[in-house]
Amino acid sequence: MNKRSLAIGLATLCAFMVPVSAGHRSVLGGDAIAVQQIEPFAYVCLQQKGTFDKMQDAIGSLLQEMSAQNIVPAGPLMGVYFNSPEQVNPEDLQWEIGFPVTAQVLILQPLQKKEWNFTQAVVSLHQGPYEKAGETIQKMIEWMEVNGYVPAGPFLERYLDMNPEELRPEELKTEILIPCQKKTE
Repeated sequence: MNKRSLAIGLATLCAFMVPVSAGHRSVLGGDAIAVQQIEPFAYVCLQQKGTFDKMQDAIGSLLQEMSAQNIVPAGPLMGVYFNSPEQVNPEDLQWEIGFPVTAQVLILQPLQKKEWNFTQAVVSLHQGPYEKAGETIQKMIEWMEVNGYVPAGPFLERYLDMNPEELRPEELKTEILIPCQKKTE
């Protein structure tokens, strides 16, 4: 699937999305970082292992499979990241690409339906190229350390632009959630 058909497929799927009610409702602006309560939500995903250069193909496969199964997203495209290039070799990266869905939706392989059950997260909005989201994540980790929090689950990124191909890289918006808990002494 080429970039143009991927963008068209994503825009088509997003055109049928219901208003975002999964998770939380507010998106922080600028460099703001805050702890927010998150409502659990169901999501459909394709699990991945390896480098992030497989992202475009994974999104294409996800969109094709969702279309074939008549699955309508209930929110924006999202990525769930279980480790990072700083922790493991690139071929050992574990991540998922998916969409929130209603809890009642039926899913067939190769898709999986999962539940996001982390109810508290440090949240920030990254504006700029996706490749630079790590800079925002680093600021969030530093904020957590200063404010007595530790990560408590995989990082989640919500890609807020319905058609990123129409935007300049510096205009892209990604909401980043890091499940957290207060540090215990």
